Amino acid sequence: MRQLLLLLVVALLPMSSQAIEEPDHELIRKIDTIELRRYAPYVVAEVVVDASPAEAGNRAFPILAGYIFGKNKGERKFAMTAPVTQAAVPTKMDMTAPVTQAAVPGGYRVQFVLPKGVTLATAPEPLDPRVQLREVAAADWAVIRYSGTWSQANYTEHLQTLRTALQAAGIATEGEPVLARYNGPMTPWFMRRNEIWLSMR
Repeated sequence: MRQLLLLLVVALLPMSSQAIEEPDHELIRKIDTIELRRYAPYVVAEVVVDASPAEAGNRAFPILAGYIFGKNKGERKFAMTAPVTQAAVPTKMDMTAPVTQAAVPGGYRVQFVLPKGVTLATAPEPLDPRVQLREVAAADWAVIRYSGTWSQANYTEHLQTLRTALQAAGIATEGEPVLARYNGPMTPWFMRRNEIWLSMR
């Protein structure tokens, strides 16, 4: 029992001793456990990977970490921020392929949020051509927060809860859902902060 308590204290230390920076946003409204948020613009480093939802983060992380840890012109390093987001890239149609093979999977776009004050003009150019810099425009998002594992079942369950609540409230959304992860893989599953975002029309 004493060993378990010690492990919990050690795990909590990084979370309580320093706050991880997040993009600026304000709470517009709450619907039970759902939050409607308004985000200010922010800049991200992103990469698109051809992988399953479960593997996209693992594929993208070392590529994006390389950029923020100095793999850029000027070897500038950035502090880690939160969240790391992941969303499906809409399927593209290959008009040169047979009809039965026309759907081309778009993969998954994974993003690291760059620290506040960093703009497209001041962010150093990535050395890895797979890394792209982009400003995410100001937008309103409907968000559900949950803990637990990063399993597809956990994600699907909470996405359905979010969509059901928004439909009941008469709130329309658009685009692909975004998975936002705020903790690293070493964080115990029951202490993780996960979110799903849906863009409001």
